[in-house]
Amino acid sequence: MFGLSYWVLPLWSGCIWLATLLAMLLVWVRMGEPRYREFTRNQNVPYISDIGATSWGYPTFIAGSASAISVFTLTFVAERWLRHKGRLAKNYNVSEKILSGFATLFALIGALGLIFLTIFDTVRYPHVHVSMLCVFIAGYIISAIFICAEYQRLGVHWRQHRILAASFWIKLGFIIVEIAMAIAFGVEDKYGNYNTAGVLEWTISLIFIFYMLSFIIDFLPATRTRHMEDRFGLPHMRGDDDEKAMQTQASGNMMGGPVYSNGGHYGENGHQAPAQDARYNTTSRNF
Repeated sequence: MFGLSYWVLPLWSGCIWLATLLAMLLVWVRMGEPRYREFTRNQNVPYISDIGATSWGYPTFIAGSASAISVFTLTFVAERWLRHKGRLAKNYNVSEKILSGFATLFALIGALGLIFLTIFDTVRYPHVHVSMLCVFIAGYIISAIFICAEYQRLGVHWRQHRILAASFWIKLGFIIVEIAMAIAFGVEDKYGNYNTAGVLEWTISLIFIFYMLSFIIDFLPATRTRHMEDRFGLPHMRGDDDEKAMQTQASGNMMGGPVYSNGGHYGENGHQAPAQDARYNTTSRNF
């Protein structure tokens, strides 16, 4: 892609998002930590949305969020395309592709939620803003759940590629932590502990950066599969091998003929296929 590796996409989106948050926070500090009209009497920590509703924070919040989330959405599209082309471990069945499609769909919904919450600021459109915040958080959490489901199934057929397991556990950790912190944020905000809620909101946003960066490891295998001969084919173990082997064995026993442990497939020159792939005959449903 323009001479660059695809792992640049999640790296770039994470950097833009981090730069946006730092710019908003540091400018607020440089201005003397002003108190906004949305602050309660004892509140000292601003919400991101409070800064994003100011005259200077509004364009920064929109531009930074839209740029970061647009690039991050391309990450999902690129991942699907690379698996289709064999640049990454290929999907084995339709269900994995469906999971990938839902992950992309909910990521897009989450992206739209972020863009709209920056446009509909908390001062002029408080109810719409809160609704879009929920869409943003829920969209990416649901998307991560579908990604984990896809990677778990990929790991069944590509057990030798440990990078799938690493990515699975990182994203699962993101789901657990973000759900817990989102609940804590909602509780603290409801009971008027706005300083604690503000800290939680900034922390949730920063953790989202690590989720973006976790896609870097997903794209690393693509750096070694630029050439056709290096690309992934289908996994060695097919889901129906056991069934074929049982059918062949039953047929062989009834006819009194030989029984082939590899399902009756032959190699070149009419000989039985070699057994070097026998290690793939046992799979696990987990990493």
